[in-house]
Amino acid sequence: MIPEINYWAVLIATVGSMIVGSIWYTPKVFGRRWAKLARVDLNDPNMTAAQAWMPLVVGAVMGFASAWVLAGASAISWHFYDGSFFGAAIVTAILLWAGFTAARFITHDGFERRPTTLTVLNIAHELVTFLVMGAVIGLWPPAGTV
Repeated sequence: MIPEINYWAVLIATVGSMIVGSIWYTPKVFGRRWAKLARVDLNDPNMTAAQAWMPLVVGAVMGFASAWVLAGASAISWHFYDGSFFGAAIVTAILLWAGFTAARFITHDGFERRPTTLTVLNIAHELVTFLVMGAVIGLWPPAGTV
């Protein structure tokens, strides 16, 4: 069985992930704190706008990949558990975040001896991102599923 996926919802969820990131890591929200903890110099004269495009492209592609997997997993969980497609998308988003994203961040950051505060800041960002993507996907299920 190939799960039904609303690719418009996946695209909007991808944009949502980019919006969450741009707000979360802006200097007035958590950007300064993140930069200090991650030892990133926001005033580095060697970092130009021309160099910043690649992380943005990678982030968009990875956001799309995450949203696509979440949409497929949400459809599968909705079929398995029945009930609300929105509920299935939100629960699936939380489970995927906890089992893959948070677990991997905690493991890698522990080995890399990153500050716990940085790990919490980043996994909280990922939770909000997954919830936004889950909400978009859940509110806009594939045609014929609900």
